[in-house]
Amino acid sequence: MKLNLHAVLLGAFALFFCLPPTPVPAAQTVPPSRCKARFPSDGLVQWGCVEIKKGDTIEGLFGEGWRDAARLNRMDRRHATPGKLIKAPKDPADIRGFTPLPREYPAARDHPKFILIDLSEQFLGAYEFGRLVFSAPAATGERGNETPAGRFRITAYSRNHRSSKYFIGKTSMPYPMRYALRFFIKDGISYWIHGRDMPGHPASHGCVGLYDEEMQKKYYKYPKDPELEDAKRLYEWVVGPIPDDNGFHVLNDGPEVEIRGDIP
Repeated sequence: MKLNLHAVLLGAFALFFCLPPTPVPAAQTVPPSRCKARFPSDGLVQWGCVEIKKGDTIEGLFGEGWRDAARLNRMDRRHATPGKLIKAPKDPADIRGFTPLPREYPAARDHPKFILIDLSEQFLGAYEFGRLVFSAPAATGERGNETPAGRFRITAYSRNHRSSKYFIGKTSMPYPMRYALRFFIKDGISYWIHGRDMPGHPASHGCVGLYDEEMQKKYYKYPKDPELEDAKRLYEWVVGPIPDDNGFHVLNDGPEVEIRGDIP
């Protein structure tokens, strides 16, 4: 049988650079590897899988582009552990300032501040009069504890909020929910956007988590030099110049929040 060399090379390229990725059957059990977490925007970048070896760090693997690689993988540095597979772009320039969200969002044009959370992409965007001013990876509710979709509003804020139900690992310490912004209450349960650890896939009990490496250093002793602080950035963008004594505060006219899509 005569082989078409061009077709063989093209097939090999497609296997490695995942453009677009092969859909995972719904019945298949998939481990939480970054290369098997499927997002609609995966087809916008040519990427391959890199295994994290013992002694590797995201900074070491990606150099000055490590923050973009972390955003692409929706994960923080503490979760870049040996044995995990993560997405690596063919060309680092392709993910510079990576965001899968639209730069302009018509539904937000009449709003001074508007928050869009895309469950399918696991990303959050902050808009001012329809223009994206910053975006961040998010960890939303896992299957069985999904973050509700719909239209909401930020109604309260609490800089040093703590969970009344969940704890840090196997300790008795309430899980810290720093820079918390409440957007929904159902059956007495409050849903917040807040800082948390970011494993690269839906992982919460319904809240929306953003980078908070400062918290991770305090409770998990890593990373040594915190840099990823999206929860703090969003909090200060929402709260603005309002005096904050670290207590719980009601917000009467907070930004609107739209949550759309389905978890990957």
